[in-house]
Amino acid sequence: MKLLAVQKVLGLLLVVFSATMLPPLAVSLLYRDGATLAFLWAFATILAVGLLSWAPVARHQRELRLRDGFLVVALFWTVLGLGGALPLVFSSDPSLSITDAVFESMSGLTTTGATVITGLDDLAPSILYYRQQLQWLGGMGIVVLAVAVLPMLGVGGMQLYRAEIPGPMKDAKLTPRITETAKALWYIYLGLTVACALGYRLAGMSAFDAVGHAFSTVAIGGFSTHDASMGYFSSAAIEAVAVVFMLFSGANFALHFLAWRRRSPLVYWHDEEFRFYLGLMTLSAALVTTALAVSETYLDWGESLSKGVFQTVSIGTTAGFTTANYYTWPPFPAILLLLLSFVGGCAASTGGGIKVIRLLLLIKQGIREVQRLIHPNAQIPVRMGNRSVTHRVVDAVWGFFSLYVASFVLMYLALTATGLDLMTAFSAVAACINNLGPGLADVGPHYQSLPDAAKWILCLAMLLGRLEIFTLLVLFAPSFWRN
Repeated sequence: MKLLAVQKVLGLLLVVFSATMLPPLAVSLLYRDGATLAFLWAFATILAVGLLSWAPVARHQRELRLRDGFLVVALFWTVLGLGGALPLVFSSDPSLSITDAVFESMSGLTTTGATVITGLDDLAPSILYYRQQLQWLGGMGIVVLAVAVLPMLGVGGMQLYRAEIPGPMKDAKLTPRITETAKALWYIYLGLTVACALGYRLAGMSAFDAVGHAFSTVAIGGFSTHDASMGYFSSAAIEAVAVVFMLFSGANFALHFLAWRRRSPLVYWHDEEFRFYLGLMTLSAALVTTALAVSETYLDWGESLSKGVFQTVSIGTTAGFTTANYYTWPPFPAILLLLLSFVGGCAASTGGGIKVIRLLLLIKQGIREVQRLIHPNAQIPVRMGNRSVTHRVVDAVWGFFSLYVASFVLMYLALTATGLDLMTAFSAVAACINNLGPGLADVGPHYQSLPDAAKWILCLAMLLGRLEIFTLLVLFAPSFWRN
């Protein structure tokens, strides 16, 4: 383990992250909202810690290995969650405890969208902007952004990229060089953000709200500048823009890259994961809409359709925006949506959950086992599109799924030990490990009332979900630390 190289990279990444305090600082100065000192102190603290970590090992030139990349990513996201809490700790409005500030910061950076803050409509604009920016940075991963910069500083990036990018097939690069890959991802990400902001603005949002909601929409985050979330605007046009960009952001960003390079939207339809993704969303929206209409939750089919489609896409992609209090709906549509969040977005998207491609591979593997019972001697491959999937990938998916379930059960039990009722505990862990945000029962509207112990457990759940289990749990394997 090259700990000095890890320390160097971590220090550099913290220096980069300190610069993200400057945009909300500028917003605070523009609106004169009284939060300027909070961002100044946060900037100075994070920059100082970064420089103090980097300076002693600045001349160290050893290259990172894959194991070092896992350690850097896990440490960085942990430290980032703590550092991102500083403006909220230093701010007097909202007045948050350290636990609540870390929870809010971790929720933003992991694009979970669970919040402990109420009264958003009256909050300082710079704090509102900062929450949205946290999600935007976390959406694609600030580590991927740094990968495009670090090679210029003499630090290799492929190890960080492989540890950071979600999904079971992360060795496939969009371009031959990792720096170009990171840049390509961010150009797509930035382009979607700009297009989404323009769409919101044209649909009737203010410029401030349009930018803020574009940040959290493309990041599949769910933070809003209003307590009522998207329901605040009561606009079919705004909801339509949100649905389109949530669907786009929940898709594989490699597909966006290929569609742009080939100038053909048929790239999406030729991808089996994307077709399954759209089919699952369509079926779920139909079931939710029908359930709302039959139960007479809303007065007519039109309202049931608009509420059902929006909540299905938002919860299904793990964005977490709401136009209705879905946690007060009848049990069937509410539970269906919560279970849908376990699937989440496609691989290499900004969505959470186990990812569509893993579910598809699990289904195909299950079908293959049934066929083997009928034809014991047959050689039946698992295929995605026109390619056979290797046993290593299938085994990795099963391993991921088992660890996901085990982690969920352990944290569910831990939450019940803090005194939460079964539904609140179940939905809180589901909403956090899937990076969804809004849950059911007591965590439907917010997480403010939870005990501190429960919030720290849920911070771990968010981190596990964001780093997709393996990246974090691999650090607990004794063999990881052996030379």
